Amino acid sequence: MAVFARDVMTAPVFILSPNDTIAHARNLMVSHRISRVLVMDKGKLTGILTKKDIAYRLRQRGAAWRHRPPDRFPVSGLATGDPVVVAPDTGLGAVARIFVTKNISCVPVMENGNVAGIVTKSDLMRSALVASLVGTVRDVMEDVATVNRFHSIAHVITVMSGRNDKVLVMNNDGTIAGIITETNLAFYDDEPRIAGVMAKGVSIRRREKTDGPKGMSSLMVAAVTAEDVMTSPVVTAAPGCLLADAVVLMGRQHVNSLVVVENGTPAGIVKRDDIIKEVAK
Repeated sequence: MAVFARDVMTAPVFILSPNDTIAHARNLMVSHRISRVLVMDKGKLTGILTKKDIAYRLRQRGAAWRHRPPDRFPVSGLATGDPVVVAPDTGLGAVARIFVTKNISCVPVMENGNVAGIVTKSDLMRSALVASLVGTVRDVMEDVATVNRFHSIAHVITVMSGRNDKVLVMNNDGTIAGIITETNLAFYDDEPRIAGVMAKGVSIRRREKTDGPKGMSSLMVAAVTAEDVMTSPVVTAAPGCLLADAVVLMGRQHVNSLVVVENGTPAGIVKRDDIIKEVAK
């Protein structure tokens, strides 16, 4: 039985205007447990803002970012423009191939010039195509990048963005401390420490004193480290775990990846993207 975009799409979709703030977008994502919003200007789809876009906001060092906190920046500054769209009768296999070849996580579904819904990787993971996959975790798992729990978040972001991937956080004794995903970075909300993430001085307004006006002083904010943002404990699976069972475990634990452990040692990672690649074949 053929499965189409209209069969799995989510509707209605959440929409923001280009001038809405990143803070507003983050609150919307947290409140509704979503990972992306569409950006529309005067009824026209102009872009998509994902948690990945927000996660890497800490790398932005342009003039505009130095003059206002990241959360107060407009979504137009981070959203990806000219999004790839599909029709309602696009086959789900074709959608999976778009995800893989374009390296994107969602496609708006357009019908008669209007947004009818959106298909995300999560929607695809709940489909019959994924449930019918055969094989084991060992067949699709990849190696996993690691960082130390005391590495700076700047280093973590460099590793993650270089590989476009999650990172496993390790203790000094070689045991697993946690995992850092785009969600961890996107929803980390300690704004003073974000402002000082590159270990720069941050100007703050001192409390008004009776003997004089308010003044400005410089404060060195401690750098954010991997252990500040990681998720722990980590959900794991054995190499011999069936893919169908791995998909069920991901859904039950609300995660997009499983760390593969063999003989007590990390052997790799199986991600939602690895599953989708199988569907795209």
